[in-house]
Amino acid sequence: MHAHSAPSARLNRRLLLSAASSTLALAATGLVGLPLRAQEAPAEEPPASVPSAAPQQFSFDWLTEEMRVAATQPHVEPANLTGFLGDLHYDDYRLINFRNDRSRWADTDSMFRIQAFHLGWLFGAPVRLFDVTDGFIHEVQFSTDDFEYRNELATRVAAHVDLPGVAGFRLNFPLNRPDIHDELVAFLGASYFRALGRGNAYGISARGLAINTATSSPEEFPRFSRFYLERPQAGGLSTVLYAAMESPSVTGAYRFVITPGIETVMDVTARLFFRNAVTQLGVAPLTSMFLYGEKNRASYDDFRPNVHDSDGLAIRRREGDLLWRPLNNPPRLASSYFGEENPQSFGLHQRKRAFEDYQDAEAHYELRPSVDVEPVGDWGKGVVRLVEIPTRYETNDNIVAFWVPEGKIAAGDAREFAYRLRWGALPIETPADLAHVWETRAGHGGVSGVENTAGTRKFVVDFKGGLLGNLPRNAKVEAITSVQHGEIVTQTLERLDGMDIWRLVLDVAAAEGATVELASHIAGYGRKLSETWLYQWNKA
Repeated sequence: MHAHSAPSARLNRRLLLSAASSTLALAATGLVGLPLRAQEAPAEEPPASVPSAAPQQFSFDWLTEEMRVAATQPHVEPANLTGFLGDLHYDDYRLINFRNDRSRWADTDSMFRIQAFHLGWLFGAPVRLFDVTDGFIHEVQFSTDDFEYRNELATRVAAHVDLPGVAGFRLNFPLNRPDIHDELVAFLGASYFRALGRGNAYGISARGLAINTATSSPEEFPRFSRFYLERPQAGGLSTVLYAAMESPSVTGAYRFVITPGIETVMDVTARLFFRNAVTQLGVAPLTSMFLYGEKNRASYDDFRPNVHDSDGLAIRRREGDLLWRPLNNPPRLASSYFGEENPQSFGLHQRKRAFEDYQDAEAHYELRPSVDVEPVGDWGKGVVRLVEIPTRYETNDNIVAFWVPEGKIAAGDAREFAYRLRWGALPIETPADLAHVWETRAGHGGVSGVENTAGTRKFVVDFKGGLLGNLPRNAKVEAITSVQHGEIVTQTLERLDGMDIWRLVLDVAAAEGATVELASHIAGYGRKLSETWLYQWNKA
């Protein structure tokens, strides 16, 4: 490892703002306009003498070939929004809901329902949806009749006007109760999507792909421009959808098999075709938010003890070793790289699951899902990259993690990646004999209550459970600690009375502006007794 600095039915506020911040980062995109009044509606249907095109038979290989050919053609940006859609702003967008009685697949025996997100405001690129029934494609059309426009906005919108596409869509499913179709997954903005396990509330997002994130090259945000949704059979508990990806440097064909449950599982296959060389390819990217926790809450005058969608990056290495890297809200842009070969999994987790940990009766951060990425097949060598972006607001998603495969990507290259995403209140999956990191705290270095030498930082790491948690205070165990670009001034390890927790305390010194990397685990009796704690301290 090395480092350097550098919606629900009413569009849940966090979902809306997160999707908005993601879309703001896109270059200006647009689309064809929507007429304001009914008299400006599209032209009449063609005469009956004009034959209709034969239905297109669909397969993943067909979509793959479409995108392979598209990669040989220049990229074309959508046209700019005009008319009513181009005039929508934030306050307007908040007044638009999809009508539940217009849900697609509601008239079928499928347990899934489709609802669309409206075009406009920040969502300027039209997305087209297609139903795949009996192997053939039928476009799913949407109009102003599918949406509720509230208050004054209702007077500005004509009825019966076809839309040129939608901003995205959500799939609903009876996830928590058999009589209610809860929102299960939403695709909205570029290639962003979110999903829920049972009992979860929206938090972390995933993306189809990350191109040149936090590099010297301009970042691209590939977008899903078309979706093909296979209509599930009666009683089917999984649904399959496909997506076409487009950007200046890459095209792609994606397949998602989505199975709801206590943990909602997505099996993803991505086939990528490159128009141009890219500086950095980010596979299976995850995006989350970390504002503060026990390490840095002193900077926030807030009644809540923690504010974050995720509190750590978890990596299960090929041989089964476990790494836990607590997240941070650094003073400057920071990156960490974890060199791996065919890791079993990596993901952003929310380990704290009690309301008392957050005391937020509105946001309910204790319900935010964790997400694991489990590679399928041979991913070879690469790095898990973690990017942490300084922020002062919890509405900003400032954490990104993704896989960077070894080697360069050149124009004309093709790549395929398969992986599984698990969304839910994922349990801490250390083996029963290993302790896990329960909490990381930080503060001024030295001894409490007296004046101490400036420039040191204290890190307090609690390891909980496993065989370690059952050992007495006089057990012959030790902390195996390493530091880069800093110095450990003092180190102590002791068991907390009446608890299955051992506390490691480190005082660390470093030069101004240093990026310090710390790593530690507990060992004894000829074996490792805990997962590995990792941390990056960016000394301001």
